[in-house]
Amino acid sequence: MDIAVAISVGTIGYLVGSISFARIVTRFLSPHQDITNYEIPVAGTADRYKVISIGANSAALGHGPRAGMLVSLLDMAKVAIPTWVCQQWLPQQPYYLLLALAGMAGHIWPVYHKFHGGSGFSPALGGLLVIDWLSVLVAPIAGLFLGMVVLRNIVVASLGWMWLLIPWLWFRTHDLAHLAYALAVNFLFVLAMIPEIKVARKYAQEGKLEAYGRSSLESNPMGRGLLKMAARLKIPIKL
Repeated sequence: MDIAVAISVGTIGYLVGSISFARIVTRFLSPHQDITNYEIPVAGTADRYKVISIGANSAALGHGPRAGMLVSLLDMAKVAIPTWVCQQWLPQQPYYLLLALAGMAGHIWPVYHKFHGGSGFSPALGGLLVIDWLSVLVAPIAGLFLGMVVLRNIVVASLGWMWLLIPWLWFRTHDLAHLAYALAVNFLFVLAMIPEIKVARKYAQEGKLEAYGRSSLESNPMGRGLLKMAARLKIPIKL
């Protein structure tokens, strides 16, 4: 890799990834509200906590699933389009993998918003649409099956697809660059989740972890879908 090209590609990916469509869309829908001040009530308690990740789920919390879906699609596009352009323009080296990672990093730590962004779900999927579109279908389905049926754990059901990217991309490519990309995606996501992990630990120490976990799931469309699926299948999901 040419270092100058790699730095340029990474910078472009990061700056584009830093665009916060959650803020843009919610500002358009409610100009006088600040998405960072949205609060989630903890079921069965008097507690409320501010949204931590600013992305599609927080947009859906304030304005419904349609707003959340719009933000998610825009967040996917802001990484998918530059990644595709880079792949076509510089096909000899995996610069596009670097750009996709930088876009995800920009979404998590946006330079335009004091480095307070989202968890990275949608940008990761956007990059994968270009890198290996089949993984966008296979990994989430496999993760859902692993969590719901095998381990009966709703956390695995929602996050397992990202972990499964590591063996999946190796199986698909047998390429060290793609393996490194899958590992880096997981590393970035773990870093992005640290603030939420801290909040979960606080509620665990207070004996309110299950209430916090259920409230967190019920606050967004994907979480509500997982809870409904578990109920219909009569699966005792662990939170």
